[in-house]
Amino acid sequence: MISPAMTPSDAPRLSIVVPVKNEAGNIAPLVAEIERACAGLPFELLYVDDGSTDATPAALEAARSGRPWLRVLRHGASAGQSAAVRSGVHAARGALVATLDGDGQNDPAFIPALVAALEEAGEGAGLAQGQRRGRKDGSFKMLQSRIANGVRGRILNDSTRDTGCGLKVFRRSVYLRLPYFDALHRFMPALVAREGFAVVHRDVIDRPRMTGTSNYGLFDRLWVGLLDLAGVWWLIRRKRATPRVAEIGEGGRDGLPPVPLTAKDQDVGC
Repeated sequence: MISPAMTPSDAPRLSIVVPVKNEAGNIAPLVAEIERACAGLPFELLYVDDGSTDATPAALEAARSGRPWLRVLRHGASAGQSAAVRSGVHAARGALVATLDGDGQNDPAFIPALVAALEEAGEGAGLAQGQRRGRKDGSFKMLQSRIANGVRGRILNDSTRDTGCGLKVFRRSVYLRLPYFDALHRFMPALVAREGFAVVHRDVIDRPRMTGTSNYGLFDRLWVGLLDLAGVWWLIRRKRATPRVAEIGEGGRDGLPPVPLTAKDQDVGC
């Protein structure tokens, strides 16, 4: 169990973001699994309800009882998985953010290992990407995934076998530098590398969803994914080196030393 000393006012080490849409039956068991798997970090958990029309809001309200570290955001209307992830990251208070799908196929037991992999890689690493083994999707969906990942890998050369895996841990500051668009979460390795950060990979074990059916398509399927792929390729080609910036002079306002510029301050975009 999480220490009682951890309250919503405490700064968590990790923020875990879970986008959900019509996943009422999966809320309670997945929250309990996350609680057990990540108890030693410490963490906060943000569920983003992407306009559910089933009993998901009630299930989330019940899960919040006795869990001050569980926060719930809700979209007034469904905006898609990437938008839900973005809402969660913007609300997150941790310097590190983990994401996983809300259907139970991503096992939260792998989150601590992804956190450790990112931290061990140092400040130059921006993302620890899970890559699924033993996938439990149907054969047609797996074929679509294999085609999409193959085409993406050849064009973007992002050295990632499986970008569609929802298990990721990344630095919040790095995510906020990425261009936002629908399906961003499927192209994060290439876009993190575009910003000059390394990507580390860890294998994770896939499992069947707990209950219900999928509410988010894979690459929405292939044709929309190809349009997104063309856009990401263009963004990478248009990236220019970020110049080093230094303020000239003896001091800032009122004779105080100049404020050092962060990497985010120095970024000039595409």
